[in-house]
Amino acid sequence: MSDVAIIDNGGGNVASVRYALGRLGVEAAVTTDPALIRGARRVILPGVGAAADAMQRLRAAGLDALVPTLRQPVLGICLGMQLLFESSAEGDTNCLGVIPGRVSRLAGGPGLRVPHMGWTRLLPVQESPLLAGIGADGYAYFVHSFAAPVGPATVASADHGGPFTAIVSHGNFHGAQCHPERSGATGARLLRNFLELDG
Repeated sequence: MSDVAIIDNGGGNVASVRYALGRLGVEAAVTTDPALIRGARRVILPGVGAAADAMQRLRAAGLDALVPTLRQPVLGICLGMQLLFESSAEGDTNCLGVIPGRVSRLAGGPGLRVPHMGWTRLLPVQESPLLAGIGADGYAYFVHSFAAPVGPATVASADHGGPFTAIVSHGNFHGAQCHPERSGATGARLLRNFLELDG
């Protein structure tokens, strides 16, 4: 059994997430095998692209039913985080439903383009082991057009024409709207914190 299973959901960031874990000394298995996913100590759900397409791939692999039943720590990254919520306005898509809330399109604003691309400050909302060692000046790299609202499960927010959830925790399910695999020391610390969570 692998310590970490990365769900191969066709996202372009799967390889970069695996490389980022490798830099932390962790060998991860990229898989759609339900047995490997269920048996892993940690599970990561990356994602890039459209919510409807990603959910279709999960359903085709039978993982839409599996993921919500996982009991070990799970981390969704970018689109993978959005899929943990109940639904997305992107294609009016029903998602995995493990975190309450609906993902909506970023509003943008004067001088603010959508998609939101670039380095943005993480704003802590509540204490969390995911934020250990990440100071108030922590910046992370984002590429997205949709985002989850700030809610009870929000650990850190960010702002792009209004606040949105940057990092979320709900039971054993966690998510990062940013790309920790592309966020330098801040992202590496976030990944290490996830790997060290109890569970």
